[in-house]
Order: sequence, then structure tokens, then C-alpha cells
Amino acid sequence: MPAGEFEIHPEALLEADAGLAWYLERSRAAAERLFFEVERAIELILESPDRWSTHLHGTRRYVLHGFPYGIIYRAVDSRVIVYAVAHAKRRPGYWKSRLTWGGPPIV
Repeated sequence: MPAGEFEIHPEALLEADAGLAWYLERSRAAAERLFFEVERAIELILESPDRWSTHLHGTRRYVLHGFPYGIIYRAVDSRVIVYAVAHAKRRPGYWKSRLTWGGPPIV
């Protein structure tokens, strides 16, 4: 899959922003590390979307290194759609209603 074919659900973007804001209030260095870890995760997912383990509701999950977040996504046609930047302590599957966004629903 060529790099760049990528969409992120608006609520997933808000989750990433909220995580960055939380870390920024505590440590600029930690916020920068989180930013680069998310950026790195997206690059790796785009390179090989089927590499990471299957997750809830037919998605896949990339667990960020050093942070309690996972990128919840699936490959649809020729693109990767990110549905959540989920904190590990949030209720699993809370993002399920987002799955119809950007592609066909998962059966």
C-alpha cells in the first residue's frame, strides 16, 4: 500500500490532541515524544497495515511504545482508516460506532 493513503476519524484526531495536551501540561519533552510516536506508528501502519494483530470488531491495533495508547484502524480498499487513538484505560470498543465512517461497515 503506498504511503499517504490515510484517513483519520475526527474523534480520533480529538483523542490524539487531548493526549498531547495532557502531556504538554506536564512535560514538553513527553508531549514531543508522544507526537513522534504517533507519527511513527502511522508510517509503520501505512507500510504494512496487516502486520499488527487483529482487534475488536474487525479492526487492528498498533500499541504505542512508551505510552498507554493504541491506534485502532483497518485497511479499506487502498487506504488506512484510523478510528481511534484509544487510551488503554478507556472502555474497550467505545469507538465501535465510528466504523461506518470512511468505508463500508464491518459485518
